[in-house]
Amino acid sequence: MIVVLAEKPSVARDIATHLGAKMRHEGYFEGNGYQVTWAFGHLIALKDFEEYDPLLKKWTLASLPFIPKEFELKVVEDAGVRKQFAVIKKLFKAAESLICATDAGREGELIFRYILSMTGCMKKPWKRLWLSSLTEEALSTGFQNVKPSIEYDNLYAAAKCRSESDWIVGINATRNFTVRYGKGKTLWSVGRVQTPVLAMIVNRDNHIRYFISEPFWEVFTKYRDIAFKLKGDRFVTKDAAEVVLNAVTGHPFTIDKVTTKNENEHPPLLYDLTELQRDMNRRYGMTAADTLQVAQTLYEQKLITYPRTDSRYLTNDIKGQVVKTLTSLQKIKPQEIEPLNLADLPFSSRIINDKKVSDHHAIIPTGKFSQPLPFQTQQVYDAIVTRLIAVFYPSCVKELTTVEGSTNQKTFQATGTRLLVAGWTTLYPKKIDESKSGAKSSQEAQEQTKELPLFEKGESGPHEPYITEGKTKAPAHYTENALLGAMETAGKLVEDENLKEALKEKGIGTPATRASIIETLLRRKYIERSSKSLTATNLGCYLIALIQDPN
Repeated sequence: MIVVLAEKPSVARDIATHLGAKMRHEGYFEGNGYQVTWAFGHLIALKDFEEYDPLLKKWTLASLPFIPKEFELKVVEDAGVRKQFAVIKKLFKAAESLICATDAGREGELIFRYILSMTGCMKKPWKRLWLSSLTEEALSTGFQNVKPSIEYDNLYAAAKCRSESDWIVGINATRNFTVRYGKGKTLWSVGRVQTPVLAMIVNRDNHIRYFISEPFWEVFTKYRDIAFKLKGDRFVTKDAAEVVLNAVTGHPFTIDKVTTKNENEHPPLLYDLTELQRDMNRRYGMTAADTLQVAQTLYEQKLITYPRTDSRYLTNDIKGQVVKTLTSLQKIKPQEIEPLNLADLPFSSRIINDKKVSDHHAIIPTGKFSQPLPFQTQQVYDAIVTRLIAVFYPSCVKELTTVEGSTNQKTFQATGTRLLVAGWTTLYPKKIDESKSGAKSSQEAQEQTKELPLFEKGESGPHEPYITEGKTKAPAHYTENALLGAMETAGKLVEDENLKEALKEKGIGTPATRASIIETLLRRKYIERSSKSLTATNLGCYLIALIQDPN
C-alpha cells in the first residue's frame, strides 16, 4: 500500500479523487492501492524550553543561553491533532512506501519530515509530489513525475535551520528580556524576524514624531495658462522668493527650449505573493494575512497556481499551458483578451526566465473559473487574471515634453505628458501615483500630468509671476504595502556591508511568513492598525528602546 500525506484535508480529497481512493475512513481515504491522509498544517513542533529539563521551568538568567545538543520534537497539544497523528502513524508504519504531498515549499517539506521522524519511519522509502496547482492536469503530471526524496534534502535543511534558529533566538531572548525587565508582570516577546520588523515601524514613527516641518516658498509664473516653475532649489525665506518675483515682474517671458521625448512604460511583472499582497493593500486596503488566506483558498479551489512563491517569472515549459489558460479565460474576459494573438503570444524575458524561478513560478490563473465568488475573493482573482493578460499587452507610450523659458535672466520650466499609446494601462483604472507625486508640491505634480499646448522656441509674451508657500512633510506611517516592501528590501536599511550583502536577495521573512509576522505583532499589541496605517504602541516602543539601550 502506498500512503500519500497531504497538508490539509481539502487537498487530500482532491488527491484521493484523482487516485481513485474512494473509500472514506476515519482520517484517510483508501482505494486503488493508495491510502491518502492529511495533516492540519504543523502537527509536530519543537519541544519547549522546560521540556528538556524540569529545572528550566523557572525563568532565570543563569539558565541562559540554552541550546539543546539535539532538538527534540513533540505532537502539538490538541485532541484533534493527536487523533489525526495516530492515524498517520498507523498508516505510515504499515505502508510499503510513502509520497509526500504537503505544500510544495520549505514549510511543507518541514511538516512532512517532522511527521516522518515522529512516526519512526525515517528509513521508509518515499518520494516527493511537487505541484504548482491542483488541477486534474497538474495532479496527473505530478504523479507521473514524483521525485526522489533526496532531491529535497537541502530544502528540508533550510527549513530545519530556520525553525531551530527561530527557537534559539526567540526563547532565549524572550526569557532574557522578560527576566531582566518584566518585573514578573510583563512578557517581553522577542523574535528573529518580528523584532527587526517592529524596530522598522518604531523608527519610522519616531522619525514622524520628531520631524520638524519647515516652510518653503517657490516662484511660479503663468504663461499661456501654463504654470512654469523657477529652476533651482526652493527658497527658505519669503523675502528671498520676493526678490526673484520683483526681478521678473514686468519683463517679457521668452521660450528658450522645447524638448520632447517618448517614454515606454512596460507592463508590470507577474505577481509573486509579496507583490500581490502589496497591490491588494494599495488598491483595496486588504491586509497581507487576508490576501494570503484568499489566495490559498483560490489555490485549493484550483483557480490559481501555488501562491506562496517569491518569483515573478514563468518557465519555458509552461508556455503551452499559458495559451490554454488564456483561451479558457476568454469566456470571462472576452474584451480584454480579444486584442491578443493567442497563436503567437509575445513571450518576452520579462515573462519567461527560468533562472529567476526557484521552487515555484509566478502566480497565474489555471484557466478554471467559478462564479460568483465572494467579493474579496473575486477582487484577488480578477487581479491575478488581469495581470496575466496585461503582461502580453504592448507598453504604454507617453510623450514627455519639457519647456524652458526665461525672463530677466531667470529660467523657468514646465513639463507635460501626452498619452500616445495606452497599451496595458487600458486594463487598469486611471489613478494618481502617490508614491511618485508625494514629494512634489501639489501644483507641480498636477502640472506634470497635464498635456502642454504647442510652444515654439523664441516666442515671447506677457506672464503672471506668483509665489506659493508650502511646508516640508514627514514620511507617512507604514502601510502594509510599504512595510512588506521594506521587509523585502531590508538590506537597503543596513549599514554593515556583510549584512547588507546577505540580505540583498531575500530581505527578512519570506513571502509565506511576512503576513504572519505582522499579525503576530498586532496580536501581541506591539503595533496597532488604524485605517491603512501600522503604528507602534507604547509597549512596542518600550521594547525596542530596551533592546537598543538595555542599560
